[in-house]
Amino acid sequence: MTVHFRDTSGAGVAPITKRDLTGAGRWSEVYRVLGKRVFDILFVLAFAPLGLTLVAIAALLTALGGHSPFFLQPRVGRDGKIFKMLKIRTMVPDADMRLEAYLAENPDARREWDEKQKLRNDPRITPFGNWLRKTSLDEIPQLWNVLKGEMSIVGPRPMMVEQQPLYPGRAYFKLRPGITGNWQVSDRNESSFAARAGFDDYYEANLGFWMDLDILARTAGVVLRCTGR
Repeated sequence: MTVHFRDTSGAGVAPITKRDLTGAGRWSEVYRVLGKRVFDILFVLAFAPLGLTLVAIAALLTALGGHSPFFLQPRVGRDGKIFKMLKIRTMVPDADMRLEAYLAENPDARREWDEKQKLRNDPRITPFGNWLRKTSLDEIPQLWNVLKGEMSIVGPRPMMVEQQPLYPGRAYFKLRPGITGNWQVSDRNESSFAARAGFDDYYEANLGFWMDLDILARTAGVVLRCTGR
């Protein structure tokens, strides 16, 4: 669930703050170790009726467009473990070949891809898939990954296996990747792929219940305005 929310720190990434182990800091540690997982499970169970309905509708419309509605993609999880992330299909079946051909013919697009690992004008995305991405409905099946313990509701953006050499940080590997997260609700479209590390470092250092609620509130507001990526 990737959405737009501009960071106001001035430098693009807020400074990293070490965890406080007194008072509220101890509660944050309890949340980190136990509470976050409990919150994930309760959130999935509460959202399941609506989520299953939305997924069924989106999958049906995708199938009517001539595409298999679901696909599994390898992503990097906590401790570097590879898992298969479930999504509703938003790209054409020959997406990899189409991307390589497009990048070979467009040097500007190649530079954009090399820096950000994403394109503003991506030739792989279907018209309906573009709408799914704006509404973030393509991400809802990842609730299954959350229930299995492979992902969290809030965490770093799930990284593709081949992107690991481009990532300069370590915080990502300490956490379950999230359906939404600190980078996802910040100025991600203006930052490089490597800049993710700063957002992930800040989140890992300040992880807590109220931070997760704040990120979820920002996510909900943008999703309702259909301004997802």
